[in-house]
Amino acid sequence: MNTNTRLIETPLMGLMQDVPLLISSLIRYAADYHGTREIVSVTSDAGTFRYSYGDAYKRSCALARALEDFGILPGDRIATLAGNTHRHFEVFYGVSGIGSVLHTVNPRLFEEQIRYIINHAQDRLVFIDPEYAPLMEGLIDDLPTLEACIILTDQEHMPATTLKNVFSYEAWIEGQPSHYDWPEFDERTASSLCYTSGTTGDPKGVLYSHRSTVLHALGAAQMGAMALGPNDCILPIAPMYHANAWAMPYIAAMVGAKLTLPGTKMDPENLLTLINDEEVTFACAVPTVWTMMLEHLDRAGATIPSLKRTTIGGSAVPIAMIDRFREQYGVEVLHLWGMTEISPLGTLASPTKAISSLSQQEQALILSKQGRAMFGLDIKIVDKNGAIAPRDGETSGALWVKGPWAASGYYRREDEILLDDDGWFPTGDVANLDEFGFMKITDRTKDVIKSGGEWISSIDLENAAVGHPKVSQAAVIGVHHPKWEERPLLLVVPVDGETVRGPDVLGFLEGKVAKWWLPDDVKIVDELPLTATGKIKKSALREQYKDFSFEA
Repeated sequence: MNTNTRLIETPLMGLMQDVPLLISSLIRYAADYHGTREIVSVTSDAGTFRYSYGDAYKRSCALARALEDFGILPGDRIATLAGNTHRHFEVFYGVSGIGSVLHTVNPRLFEEQIRYIINHAQDRLVFIDPEYAPLMEGLIDDLPTLEACIILTDQEHMPATTLKNVFSYEAWIEGQPSHYDWPEFDERTASSLCYTSGTTGDPKGVLYSHRSTVLHALGAAQMGAMALGPNDCILPIAPMYHANAWAMPYIAAMVGAKLTLPGTKMDPENLLTLINDEEVTFACAVPTVWTMMLEHLDRAGATIPSLKRTTIGGSAVPIAMIDRFREQYGVEVLHLWGMTEISPLGTLASPTKAISSLSQQEQALILSKQGRAMFGLDIKIVDKNGAIAPRDGETSGALWVKGPWAASGYYRREDEILLDDDGWFPTGDVANLDEFGFMKITDRTKDVIKSGGEWISSIDLENAAVGHPKVSQAAVIGVHHPKWEERPLLLVVPVDGETVRGPDVLGFLEGKVAKWWLPDDVKIVDELPLTATGKIKKSALREQYKDFSFEA
């Protein structure tokens, strides 16, 4: 890993064409070379809707023309509050393709956050699913830059609404030509905008470029990463408003894979039906989704024979989940780490030749880590003394990233200096690297537990606890201790229909973690608070248990 770059002052330039990397090239390629490949979409008005990349291309062209007719200009921000549907897919391409900025808004955020985000972005239009019309009605009076609302349905299924300047999507693009000459412009032009969830302070906008988006999709699709191709059927369970569904709308078009879009119904029953009916081979989701799916598969006695691989990210994946997918269902879990600020792919745990000679147990331990950095992104780990940490799989430190799909700053906060002198971005995670280049996230900087001057990994404790057959979810937070500064408190949610006791969980943990790591107490709870993107909300737990005292 090189932390410094030497620049040549007068380089000899190559004699190759300088064609910009633009998002419009992805959908155009899909139409030209995979035009009959199917896109399946679950909608609120048409049920299961089917069409092809060729059809999607024509409708994206019609949308681009409708946007220009409305007066939308390059650089204008266009918001969406929508699920994973074919119409949202078209907006991904129609908006960015004309040089405007796609701004995907998470409808699960608090209303004050949504209000702040749309106003901060200064969005001119918003495309919304019908079910979010009431939400928009409560916000619209405080959104002065919005000029119109486009509801993603046809005229027949338009909801009754008090919104002004409102149109149905189908009526809005109707009559527009199905051909469009996509403009060429600088590939560094802004393409899309995603805001962080804002668990501390106001949400912050990450402004992607066409170049960063295309390179990120190339990096994610390569054989050493997600290994996606035209024979795959991709199911993005990760929402299109969460870091652009982890690039799935772009990757699917790039490789010509069948794309199955589940709409807004992400419950296990509907997802299982889609997986089996559409013969899904690849899916992506956060751990909480798969926890519910595995429990549903147990109750229903069902199988998922077509599913071969799934990427799981957003929070650490328990080893028990990886083992269950492989042993019970024949599904390879590709553990992923990323963040909105890196588009979001950072590392991915795919097998390598170097570890194939190890024992099955050793391989399983390595592949349960967050994985290797993909070509295009570099990582470094800085220990508490400011030095680069050795690759020993033990020495943890602050994780920094650098690359063409990593953020250099936040939208309309460009005066804030985030990068170090060599251009590295601080992730806020604590991690280590092993000799094979596999990274393991050991904690968030704000979540690490400092007990007696030593660090305890809340993530390792949580993963070990979830290995208990009666534990569905687990969270560990640091609680004040008069002698040791902090000690771990473990909160667990039992599997539906099961009863579990604190002493049983502690007994299960013995021998699986260092003895001095063992939580001082275990609380059995009905549920854990989740963020809008499905992660356990540690900040809420720390507030809830701020006055907690361990029994003497």
